Amino acid sequence: MKLTDFKVLTFDCYGTLIDWESGIHTALQPLLEKGGRARPRDEVLETFARHESSQQAETPDMLYCDLLARVHRRIADEWGIAASAEDDRRFGLSVGDWPAFPDSASALQYLQKFYKLVILSNVDHASFAPSNEKLGVTFDAVYTAQDIGSYKPNPRNFTYMLEQLAGLGYGKADILHTAQSLFHDHVPAKTVGLASAWIDRRRNEGGWGATMPPDGDARYDFHFASMAEMAKAHQDALRG
Repeated sequence: MKLTDFKVLTFDCYGTLIDWESGIHTALQPLLEKGGRARPRDEVLETFARHESSQQAETPDMLYCDLLARVHRRIADEWGIAASAEDDRRFGLSVGDWPAFPDSASALQYLQKFYKLVILSNVDHASFAPSNEKLGVTFDAVYTAQDIGSYKPNPRNFTYMLEQLAGLGYGKADILHTAQSLFHDHVPAKTVGLASAWIDRRRNEGGWGATMPPDGDARYDFHFASMAEMAKAHQDALRG
């Protein structure tokens, strides 16, 4: 299997192209300051992961911005901090402030010369719009939890994407799913029979950060530390 075998790259966005861990950690600082207690970064991210995953399972049709507000409330309650509804709402609207990884835009601009680029994300369209601006490309399709009514790792999200891409003339063999999260993406991608590339953004860090540990078959077909490394590997593959 080679990178040049595929026609479509489907992407998770947050954690893969957008540095959501930095964004989440920054957006939770006002809550931490209210609580008057510093907490290690990974503790903050792991707390977020638990509550986000539980909330997505409980309310699969809730808009992501509203779901994030609910997650903020749950974290505040766990930490015993008095947060206002406005605090919750502000966190829910923070996605647009989350930064892109420095290599994402240039790698996407390179890869767009050779592939159709597609987003499969757990966010809503309004939250994704400012992130898209940071990424510097026009995606050929964007499929979100808002469209589908469920959140990854539900395989339903991948089935929906495959149905949409089949309508555009692309089958499973044409598609390489590209993502950081083993939990949200690689396990369900394998469930539906997709090849996948792991963008291992936490290679130099322990733990799982803002995602839950994978539950199931977390195999992948390619392994890169960054989008820049993936683009370089494609260049090498072309040279043969």
